[in-house]
Amino acid sequence: MNTFAFLEKSARHRPDQAALVQGSETVTYRQFHERALAIGGNLLAQGCEPGDRVAFCLANSPRIMELIFGCFAAGLIVVPVNARLHAREMAYIVGNSGAKVLVHGGEYQAGIAANADLFAGVSRYCTEPADGAKPFAELLESANALSRAVDAAPDDLCWLFYTSGTTGKPKGAMWNHRMVKCVIMNYLADLHNIQPGETVLHCAPMSHGSGIIALPAVARGATNAMTETSSFEIDSLLATVARLQVSHIAFMAPTQIVKLLEDYEPGKHDISSLTAITYGGAPIYVDQLRQAIDTFGPIFVQLYGQGESPITITGMGAGLHAELVTAGDPRIGSAGQVRTDVEAHCVDENDNPLPPGMAGEVVARGDVVMPGYWNNPEATAEALRGGWLHTGDIGYFDDQGYLFLLDRAKDMVISGGNNIYPREVEEVLIQHPKIAMCVVFGIPDDYWGEAVHAVVVTKPGENMTAREVIDFCGEHLAGYKKPKAVDFVDELPVSGYGKILRREVRDSYWQGHSGRIGGGSAAKVSTT
Repeated sequence: MNTFAFLEKSARHRPDQAALVQGSETVTYRQFHERALAIGGNLLAQGCEPGDRVAFCLANSPRIMELIFGCFAAGLIVVPVNARLHAREMAYIVGNSGAKVLVHGGEYQAGIAANADLFAGVSRYCTEPADGAKPFAELLESANALSRAVDAAPDDLCWLFYTSGTTGKPKGAMWNHRMVKCVIMNYLADLHNIQPGETVLHCAPMSHGSGIIALPAVARGATNAMTETSSFEIDSLLATVARLQVSHIAFMAPTQIVKLLEDYEPGKHDISSLTAITYGGAPIYVDQLRQAIDTFGPIFVQLYGQGESPITITGMGAGLHAELVTAGDPRIGSAGQVRTDVEAHCVDENDNPLPPGMAGEVVARGDVVMPGYWNNPEATAEALRGGWLHTGDIGYFDDQGYLFLLDRAKDMVISGGNNIYPREVEEVLIQHPKIAMCVVFGIPDDYWGEAVHAVVVTKPGENMTAREVIDFCGEHLAGYKKPKAVDFVDELPVSGYGKILRREVRDSYWQGHSGRIGGGSAAKVSTT
């Protein structure tokens, strides 16, 4: 079954229903369906063939959903790129995926032009006039529109989700049509049962989790609405909730929930229509979650997963949140229970299953787990050894199947819902002529959950400031990956093999910090 069939059905059943809304723009399901078929047909007419990759880097807008379903219709593989990445990082994903086409917003044109050699051979379409790129409007022309979607087998790939891994370079988790269908059906079954005509509001990047949640909304003939502002503005968000009678916000990072609590003015906007807010992607403090439920009611839905097993491995619906909070049950501090059609448990270092209460690596299997990484058999074999996805997250299940996440086997930093791999930052820092050695890790931050922190050893006779370090990173990396602060030391602890003991340095910053809960790749509630 081609995932496009979900849009086909909604367009047939509810043709005049608003499908995509942003500001004054409304796209009905009939128009959405027609535009997707046009995009798919034009991409094929321009030389793409089923199985080819089409990348996009776009701020939230109806164009994202039109392009995704256009690729589905044509049997192409969509490659979303984080809109906050540096042009060089964008180029790596485009090149690694072998994308024939890149669709991007006008705001990325300068960065792409400055690194034009990295995008050589890639056809570009831009939503605004741009040198070297065709106008996006050409993809909407009807002359080459498909009459129907191409046939697709369940194992045919339709999506590459790039996620950082143990090498520090992003890896493309492969998603096929079967997997995406399971994501859609299981979200509706286990997390939030979106209804036809319901309005789902997106305030997080749709290149990631929020865009995935848009898929079950399409399947149900609901409205996917997008905020107008590129930044997260509470007053604008809640005004949109009131104006559109939004029932479901999908989704928020915990930092956004904290911001919501800080800026919320009771009674200013009528948000009584709101029945669900999905959150995930990073840790959250238990007290903050309790405060959010006290303020907005039992409307929060938690999910835990990763790009290799999207939405989700475990979850906790709004009803269960309310039940646990009312009872004062400490399991409100868990990442929920394993979803209906997923298997998961914890294993020791030899992949032996562990009993309840014993901590180990979380592993999972099911149709929501990727078949592997794009063109990376070694990483695939390591991640899927024994037929189980090895998440790299350390946790334990209690005797009733609630997952408590403790730490990350990998060193990923999760800051404001963004995944940051320390080695990426270190590889940039070590290029600075004044830096002899460095280590990067996450440290506790009340707002961001974790903040990127660098500890640097300068070369003999050299002096530098934290601002120099941060600005140097900004020349090579997305802004959210830059260290928030820098410490300078004379030396760093190393092992007998000369490896910097990252955890030994990091742990001194985590002493006395506990109480965080799941909802991201891992949530740290212990420094052991």
